[in-house]
Amino acid sequence: MELESNVNIDDVVEQEIQKNLDFNNPKSFFLFAGAGSGKTRTLINVLKFIKKEHDENLKLNNQKIAIITYTNAACDEIKSRIDYDPLFSVSTIHSFTWNLIKHFTTDIKDWLKNKLKDEIADLEDKQSRARGMNKSFIDRAKKIESKSKRLSILKNINAFVYNPNGDNVSKDSLNHSEVIELGAYFLNTKELMQNILVRKYPILLIDESQDTNKHLIESFFLVQKQHKDCFALGIIGDMMQRIYLDGKENLEGDIPADWLTPKKKLNHRCPKRIIKLINKIREEGDGQQQEPRSDKIEGTARLFVVQVPCSDKKEIEKQIAIKMGEITKDEKWLGENSEIKTLTLEHHMAAKRMGFDNLFLPLYSTSRLKTGALDGSLTGMRFFTNTILPLYNAWINDDKFEIARIVKEKSPLISKVALIEAKEQSVLIEKANDAVLNLFNLWDNGVPTLLDILRNVADSRLFAIPDTLVPIANRTQEELIIIQETEEEEDEDKDLIIDAWDEALLASFDQIPLYQQYLIDEANFGTHQGVKGREFKRVMVILDDDDARGNWFNFEKLLGVKGHTAADVQNMNEGKETSMDRTLRLLYVTCSRAEESLAIVAYTSNPELFARNIVDMKWFQKEEIEFIN
Repeated sequence: MELESNVNIDDVVEQEIQKNLDFNNPKSFFLFAGAGSGKTRTLINVLKFIKKEHDENLKLNNQKIAIITYTNAACDEIKSRIDYDPLFSVSTIHSFTWNLIKHFTTDIKDWLKNKLKDEIADLEDKQSRARGMNKSFIDRAKKIESKSKRLSILKNINAFVYNPNGDNVSKDSLNHSEVIELGAYFLNTKELMQNILVRKYPILLIDESQDTNKHLIESFFLVQKQHKDCFALGIIGDMMQRIYLDGKENLEGDIPADWLTPKKKLNHRCPKRIIKLINKIREEGDGQQQEPRSDKIEGTARLFVVQVPCSDKKEIEKQIAIKMGEITKDEKWLGENSEIKTLTLEHHMAAKRMGFDNLFLPLYSTSRLKTGALDGSLTGMRFFTNTILPLYNAWINDDKFEIARIVKEKSPLISKVALIEAKEQSVLIEKANDAVLNLFNLWDNGVPTLLDILRNVADSRLFAIPDTLVPIANRTQEELIIIQETEEEEDEDKDLIIDAWDEALLASFDQIPLYQQYLIDEANFGTHQGVKGREFKRVMVILDDDDARGNWFNFEKLLGVKGHTAADVQNMNEGKETSMDRTLRLLYVTCSRAEESLAIVAYTSNPELFARNIVDMKWFQKEEIEFIN
């Protein structure tokens, strides 16, 4: 007997949203959309409905519908699926916010002036209490100088510039975090900004809302509350897929009572066995459950438990892949032509295995740099990935045209202003050429460190140095000697950000292309972060607390192999997030990428207890578990 198809059971969700998109009585909503639920398709269908029913009215009022997505790739996908219709403004959160604030030059100046004055005052206070000349004193002096210089030129800026995908190192530019801070501040404090938003965009839809900056999300909530008669906010997300630390915790708990809260039930991606597993994982979290499509295969999920310490993890995982090939009768698990996506919960493990851990770990371990290290948005990092790396690639390919293009676009030596003011332009061009040659002479003695490159560029002025790296780049020889002589002294006022960069910059340049490959997810090995929203036929998830380091994730605690610490208990009692909460979410994200088969490889100090707990939790049956000696 053929089962009745369930592929359309979520149509009612779209119908409920569409029915309440009444411009005379707008209804805001939070749409729960778990892994593989087809949320992009729902979003597109809602947009098509708006186009059909409200196109004329929107055009008459010179209004658009705004859609905020998390990545440029998601923007491009949505734009293409709505045929690039100008009725819809699709952008990332940074682009959207910049377009909202960019004409408020005077207000931006005032905000920036106050911010810089406060920062300088704080630094000067610490300088006045310093015990003597050491690294912190020198670094603070450089920061005071840099911030004071920026403060002094504010009055000369006629308009600020910002590129969401650029480096933003010019004197009149804002950085990524400043744009977000300004957007939230203006929406919270300026009624005019709220009026501009709701007048221009009567409906604002936010995809991946769980990872959207919490301060901006709260600002949008405020706007909706104060303009609910003419403005609807639609947020789409799944708190179990929250990855970035600047996302809002417990977002679903703050949804106003008068909002719609539709839920998508169907998982279109995963086979039945894997949906059963991820539903069990969610039982430990928010309890939300999904259904498989009626036409989906059963699929395969296996758990391989490995005793640690062990010798060769790569060989173990290779043998596990062979076993999966035998179990599934799928040749794509086997050999050199295999197509397996290997995922880890912890970024340090990915960095270590891919070979860029010396660069990545110092930044990732610093809370204020963590999100930027994960998504590649740190201005200091973009200096190397977006400027030095393309220039290096052009150099080794002997692409003189590309070298000239990069230098012309980015070097202050031959900027438009410099060329206009120069008596002889040829002298500037020759100076830029010499700077490029001098830079690549560094490779004559092997691969240079990032610090070598930074100092070389700072000396030649080939490119502008990001503010974050200025204190490091501009250290004199005398200051370097003082830093070396005082490094053993105790220092209560260390600048954790500069210290992190000091360590990261000791990495060799060959870690930059590996980091870039990781960011754009070109490798067969990745993390939850790079694959959210994506899917793969064969997935291997690696659980390894020893390789992970740090206390952000801990699967042995989650699964009862290790006990909770006093800090864990305190956080649980206070309702704060724990490493177990984070581990559970990321386990859900990684396991839910699989379209056909899934292998979980768990490295544990107590295989028997681990397996017993997994069976008791009904995640796996005994016959689905294999022990690897």
